[in-house]
Amino acid sequence: MGEVKLIGSSGSLFCTRVEWALKLKGVDYEYIQEDLLNKSELLIKSNPVHKKIPVLLHDDKPVVESLVILEYIDETWKGYSLLPQDPHERATARFWAKFVDDKCVIGSWEAMAMQDEGEAKTKAIESIQELYAFIEKQIEGKKFFGGEQIGYLDLVMGWKTLWLSAMEEVGNVKLLDPEKFPSLHQWAENFKQSPIINECMPQQETLVNYFQGGLNYLRSLAANKP
Repeated sequence: MGEVKLIGSSGSLFCTRVEWALKLKGVDYEYIQEDLLNKSELLIKSNPVHKKIPVLLHDDKPVVESLVILEYIDETWKGYSLLPQDPHERATARFWAKFVDDKCVIGSWEAMAMQDEGEAKTKAIESIQELYAFIEKQIEGKKFFGGEQIGYLDLVMGWKTLWLSAMEEVGNVKLLDPEKFPSLHQWAENFKQSPIINECMPQQETLVNYFQGGLNYLRSLAANKP
């Protein structure tokens, strides 16, 4: 099926979900580690619009944006299915995937990044927990979001298993309490038990440094604004 390369960064949740998908499909690939502070010509050429990771190169043809890449992988390599076969279930999975990336990931980052320890931060935490309550309802009574095997939405939500705890450590916040979200907590335990998932899971220290570095960089940019 052609040569496959993945341009990514080991701390990126968006890159790891693509790795998980490739491994679930049994696709051999070359991983190209990207220096995000000194972006390569290959990355800029492959993703000239956003200049972001991940980028999947399939026979040197680039596919960008992690959600798009997941669907491309599912359509290109048959066998293990990531997305449901039923059209309504597929549409629903896409809806919640976008909700997770646009609302939950961004909201969690913003709550982590807030320096204010007062009412504003409390409200930010409450807001993100309201979003997680929607996801909690989607997984109630199920092992995985798609049923009995790991699928598309599980890969999208996979960052909750380790990345979120690193965010909580860096931001000194608690965003996803197991007592408030028992179904999500149990789902995370089920998800982490898969050898394929664990194979690509970075170390907690790596993620803490990843988020701390990103946070320090953004704060330095803000401090140097005229």
